[in-house]
Amino acid sequence: MLPELGQAALALALVLAVLQGFAGLAGAARGREDLAAVTRPAALAQLALVLAAYVILTLAFVLQDFSVRYVADNSNTLLPLVYRYTAVWGAHEGSLLLWALMLAIWNAAVAVASGRIPWSFRARALGVIGLVAVGFLSFMVFTSNPFERLLPAVAEGHDLNPLLQDPGMIIHPPLLYIGYIGFVVPFAFAIAALLEGVIDARWLRWSRPWTNVAWGFLTLGIAMGSWWAYYELGWGGWWFWDPVENASFMPWLVGAALIHSQAVTEKRGSFSSWTMLLAIAAFSLSLLGAFLVRSGVLTSVHSFAADPARGLFILVFLGAVIGGALLVYVARAPRLAQGKPFAAASRETLLLVNNLLLASACAMVLLGTLYPLLADALDLGKVSVGPPYFGTLFLVLMAPLVALVPFGPLTRWQQEQASRPLAMLAPWLGLALLLGVLAWFKAPQGALKTGFGVAGAAWVALGTLRFAWARVRARGRSFTPEMFGMVLGHLGIAVFVLGAMLVEAQNVLREVPMSAGETQVIGRYAFRFDGVDRVQGPNYVADRGHVQVFRDDRPLALLHPEKRAYASGGQVMTDAGIHAGVRADVFVALGEPLGGDAWAVRLHVKPFVRWIWTGALLMALGGFVAATDRRFRAPRGEAGR
Repeated sequence: MLPELGQAALALALVLAVLQGFAGLAGAARGREDLAAVTRPAALAQLALVLAAYVILTLAFVLQDFSVRYVADNSNTLLPLVYRYTAVWGAHEGSLLLWALMLAIWNAAVAVASGRIPWSFRARALGVIGLVAVGFLSFMVFTSNPFERLLPAVAEGHDLNPLLQDPGMIIHPPLLYIGYIGFVVPFAFAIAALLEGVIDARWLRWSRPWTNVAWGFLTLGIAMGSWWAYYELGWGGWWFWDPVENASFMPWLVGAALIHSQAVTEKRGSFSSWTMLLAIAAFSLSLLGAFLVRSGVLTSVHSFAADPARGLFILVFLGAVIGGALLVYVARAPRLAQGKPFAAASRETLLLVNNLLLASACAMVLLGTLYPLLADALDLGKVSVGPPYFGTLFLVLMAPLVALVPFGPLTRWQQEQASRPLAMLAPWLGLALLLGVLAWFKAPQGALKTGFGVAGAAWVALGTLRFAWARVRARGRSFTPEMFGMVLGHLGIAVFVLGAMLVEAQNVLREVPMSAGETQVIGRYAFRFDGVDRVQGPNYVADRGHVQVFRDDRPLALLHPEKRAYASGGQVMTDAGIHAGVRADVFVALGEPLGGDAWAVRLHVKPFVRWIWTGALLMALGGFVAATDRRFRAPRGEAGR
């Protein structure tokens, strides 16, 4: 009866979410603190119930209970134990349960950690989160029940998608979902502030650490997904502008703008409208991602091909969330403070440009992602929007942002003499340009991209370190966690820019037929193909290649790329052989057999590709460090009980 208990737990969690939403909003509106006090235990009880449901579904996979339809569709007796745990979120119903669990965790965290916030504000924020939980739990209970029975039970299930039978899938979805759903907290705080009429620095101090943490987890999730696609799909790329990749990238861009906008509003009182709209947009784009993944309108290795009825449910929910939030914004917008005026040469102006560029980049990605769907729906023909569109426009929008990054921390609020930060940065700009020119002349190929990549990365890194040095030397001025986080984030941008530009400029790809004993040479690297043998895996049979790699005639690595045929369904997957290095990755993937002992083989040399993910890790770490700043904690005097 465990599956029925799991279903009952979700239904009871839905009832508690309704209670939380009503008690929070109605209690604050009527000034009834006793009614509002219900929100905290309701949030904690929801977490317990959703966690119980998740554990029950996990047990069904581990024990191979094929009387549960979702288990039978996504597991079989040959599936290794570790992937039975990850199969829980391997398809639509289970991934939605993981989403609900992450929402319950954020909900409970706000309930526990917001004790010092005025009770009415806390109640409204928890009420908004409760209503969001109502939407997701209703979606599961009424249209996507993960505990639906399959009677009579089958003796053998199908299989988990082979793409998901990978260690990366143990980490990637939870990180991504924590980031996605984490934007519900700044969203709820923004709506609470609008309803409360408290459009001041206090609610921003309370919401900023939540925004930083959510953005940090989303950064890690996107980076993990990029790394997984790099080594698992056998194509050797790190970003393809896939529609579902874009669905996670859009809230990341808006979240980055929100982090900077919150800083301005909290410290200077400006950009109130920007901050409210960005908080609404970040969570709305997260919901849009859920719709795109689960509606069946996209074809992607990342999407769940759910039926359109489920997509319609999410679309209605998305419309209700966005429409309701915008109605509250329009009704309360006249009360927003305009903040202090600022000159054209000021930190506020630079951060305004930052917001405009990030928002424009998000709009560009949104247009490129949705336009093919709209064209198809309006019978305008099949339209494909690919990397040339995204890559070119994104570079155009991000180049000025990279150029302005070092100026922001060194520029004063409200008014600045433009000559002062220019004078401070001029020597470092000259050094960055010199490094770019040297890289241009020394590059074996892609000299233009290499030169710009090195110059841009050096400019951001040197300018950021110039700020850190000035701050450390200044008497009486502390180096706060917020500033340290900013430094880490900006250094992450520099590392990412260097990796992305150099791998695009200097990547070498050869797709060649190779027979046993044959050698191919790429620059300093030689690849000797030593043939293929057949190996048996736990639930697949693989053709395993043996490729000896030499660098400068010295042995470097023995790689074993594989072509795996899975027992259930016979799907064939590519598992690349990779030698990771700080300066370059060597990447080998098997293609198709060509007869005899010959195979098609894909050989890559990918300089600095690891720097891409290192930069992302630094950016995420910056978000986490900034969130620890004590200034963001509400003092006891603000509790207002």
